[in-house]
Amino acid sequence: MKHFALLLFILTGTLSFAQSAKEYTQKGRELYEKREFMEALLNLNKAIEIDANYAQAYFVRANIKDAFDDRHGAMKDYNHAIEKNPKFADAFFARGNVKMKLQDYYGAIADYSSAIALNENYIEAYFNRGKAKQFLQAYEDAINDCSKIIQLHPKNVDAYYMRGILKIDFGDVKNGCLDLSKAGELGDLKAYEMIKEKCNLKSDTTATKGDTGN
Repeated sequence: MKHFALLLFILTGTLSFAQSAKEYTQKGRELYEKREFMEALLNLNKAIEIDANYAQAYFVRANIKDAFDDRHGAMKDYNHAIEKNPKFADAFFARGNVKMKLQDYYGAIADYSSAIALNENYIEAYFNRGKAKQFLQAYEDAINDCSKIIQLHPKNVDAYYMRGILKIDFGDVKNGCLDLSKAGELGDLKAYEMIKEKCNLKSDTTATKGDTGN
């Protein structure tokens, strides 16, 4: 009976232990949203002090550090979050974003791919992975990521716009312009500016030559 009472005490203490870390993390998140940054960090530090394995606390603290351009501090906390919870898709995604800012495009692609492996419908991860591939001029792979987004979300204006630019850069001007037109149809007015710049050059040039000949 004594052993049972001791076990119950340990389990109860563990549950309150984790709950307290959760409460401090939630408070830290709320304070951050109110732009009370120092208090937010103090709450998150307290959460980690209570439970050094609470991945969410590291994640939220990393978000704050990233917002203040502390890239390496954010990276360290995202690393901890992933170490504590290897299935934390949002942490992989956020760490990928930091790597993008540090121009580590291969590292970013690896993290976005990990996020997608954990959540195959992670549209933001497909989009940012496409952007990282664009920086590496891996146009076909980037186009495939945009196409996946459109498959998941047929009215995703950003995916049509980026795929249009990628196709034009890859040399497929006709289909690229069609994607830009679709982006414009869905409400992206800058797509029409890009159409004027990228898609009407041939016709403008032909017209100019015809005028010169007359």
